[in-house]
Amino acid sequence: MGETFILPAEHLDRLVQLLLQSGHRVLGPVLSDQAIIYDEIHSAADLPRGWTDEQEKGYYRVKKRNDRAYFGYAVGPHSWKKYLHLPRRMVWHARKTKDGMIIDDVPEEPRLQAFLAVRSCELHAITVQDHVFSRGEYQNDSYQSRRERIFIVAVNCTSAAATCFCSSMQTGPGVTLDNDLSMTEIVNEKEHFFFLRAGSEKGRKLLQQLPVEKCSDEMLQRESGVINNAFEQMQRGPRHFDNSNIKDLLYRNYAHPEWDKVAERCLSCANCTLACPTCFCSTVEDVTDLSGEHAERWERWDSCFTSDFSHLSGGPVRSDTRSRYRQWMTHKLATWIDQFGESGCVGCGRCIAWCPVGIDITEQLQRLRETV
Repeated sequence: MGETFILPAEHLDRLVQLLLQSGHRVLGPVLSDQAIIYDEIHSAADLPRGWTDEQEKGYYRVKKRNDRAYFGYAVGPHSWKKYLHLPRRMVWHARKTKDGMIIDDVPEEPRLQAFLAVRSCELHAITVQDHVFSRGEYQNDSYQSRRERIFIVAVNCTSAAATCFCSSMQTGPGVTLDNDLSMTEIVNEKEHFFFLRAGSEKGRKLLQQLPVEKCSDEMLQRESGVINNAFEQMQRGPRHFDNSNIKDLLYRNYAHPEWDKVAERCLSCANCTLACPTCFCSTVEDVTDLSGEHAERWERWDSCFTSDFSHLSGGPVRSDTRSRYRQWMTHKLATWIDQFGESGCVGCGRCIAWCPVGIDITEQLQRLRETV
């Protein structure tokens, strides 16, 4: 752990401006359409200062806080995935000539981007997608080119939403994975500042340009105290569960009647997979103009909940909702471990809040455990 400094809250905009001046497109939380989403920001004034969120099964609302915290919320419907694994991108385009069809790749020159306010669970999610797209025999050049140009400012969680369960997945609330800068916000009636710590050489260079002061050991105890507050909220909350032997539990219960019960509620709408920060399913679609002179191939997000996703020559492999939900949950928590050596779930709770019928993945696990 690097040396810790204190940045007064009134100088937070200096951090944003330094990132902009260094050529980064700064992306961070903003309040839009009654949700806290990720979008481009140009100053600290764009951040959702004084706002928080309330989340439950199939429920998400923003409301005003009693203070002026910049990062006093959990997570919204967006994840950083949309800036690394793009929702839709052109792969190639083709044009007809007198000598035949010529196919041209689409060159990608992604900008430098800075992610501001990345939670610990989201850092784990980015790492999960790194394993999927950047390691092993098959690599995604489009993802890798974006990933290499990211500056990450992580933020420790000091409170948790009712849907959060990162403590059960060992992915938070405190930041432990690599980042360029990490922050912890302290706000009350008398003071408002950030603990700030560099995690890379790029982060150290930026930190040297900020109006910070060194942090005493006594002050550091306050940082661990507010992070522990978020941890205890989840430990006492309804989503805390024992995650031991989850893989074996799911493997042993492919035919469990609980899959039929959840299928009666599930709409196969794919909300959970679109909101999930680690789901990576995609498909390709080819389009052409009416003249037949021009064609394009596009890659876009898809979901294991759509009927066409598993369609082969004889029809879909998973033809009903029961098999699709089982595939999603078993892949996320079991077969993902066999594929990539880690769980595909980081405990962010988005799939719970954004399910229109309020299906709760932690409840499904508990029911399986209780009825086995």
